[in-house]
Amino acid sequence: MTETPPPPPPDVPVSEILAAPVPSTPPRSQWAEVWSQFRHHKGAMAGGIVFVLIVLGVFLGPYLWGLDPAKIDFRARNEGPSWAHPFGTDQLGRDMMARLMEGGQVSLAVGISAMLLALVLGTLVGISAGYFKRLDNLLMRVTDLFLALPLLPLLLVMVLLFRDPLSKAFGTETGIFLLIVTAIGVTSWMPTARIVRGDVLALKEREFVLAARSIGTTNKMMILRHILPNVISPIVVSATLGIANAIITESALSFLGLGFPPDFPTWGRLLYDAVDYLQQNPERVLLPGVAISLTVLSVNYLGDGLRDALDPRIRGR
Repeated sequence: MTETPPPPPPDVPVSEILAAPVPSTPPRSQWAEVWSQFRHHKGAMAGGIVFVLIVLGVFLGPYLWGLDPAKIDFRARNEGPSWAHPFGTDQLGRDMMARLMEGGQVSLAVGISAMLLALVLGTLVGISAGYFKRLDNLLMRVTDLFLALPLLPLLLVMVLLFRDPLSKAFGTETGIFLLIVTAIGVTSWMPTARIVRGDVLALKEREFVLAARSIGTTNKMMILRHILPNVISPIVVSATLGIANAIITESALSFLGLGFPPDFPTWGRLLYDAVDYLQQNPERVLLPGVAISLTVLSVNYLGDGLRDALDPRIRGR
């Protein structure tokens, strides 16, 4: 017994088929792709959350805690952790939690300011070297010269030479802040310059740059509209890593006693002041050390996530 063949499909005009809506998902923007890649990076998300909590803690904590970090109480000198002082007190009876939060404000301010200065210098040198061929050799030799210099001795010399003049001109706290930020910034721009230069050299040969040059686009507009927006990715990654390096460098200078004065705490200065009380109050060394480590680790993980999210070669895997 043979099966009855199915009826033929109705004739549908081709015009109706072409006019039928085609279901499709709208294309996502570039920043949506970056965020999608970034939020799947567990280390970067954890680092970002920890860094935000640290920033909120050091800037909002003093208002919530309510204790003055400069208040001296000789009756409570070198106390251990207690309900009144969860992190204990220092040799003058000042609350260590309040000083830790105030020191975090200074350390983060130094790290961000020094990073911005290094980023501006490195981007200017990198774009100039990569775009203008006549400046490339000179600027790269200057960069190699700075890379060959020993960083810590150079910083020590700069601090010793300019500390007193800047303190007299701007005041002790402001002068030392400007000095440390400038010293760290002018000695840490070189990696950014080399990375940006390499990207600019590659971008110069791209079709859209050649097309813009063929219609008479000026060098200024070429850099601002076509070159700079396409080197944002390495600049952002360098920025995150630069904050961590600046915080470590400032902590090293303060630990050596060449940073801020004792009444102007930073995490490095708190470490320096706690060395003489290491056996009596070990938590005084542990707390600023943990704060520095957590901040640096969180920023480094954040930088790794941004690098993976902003690099299209990695994002496409």
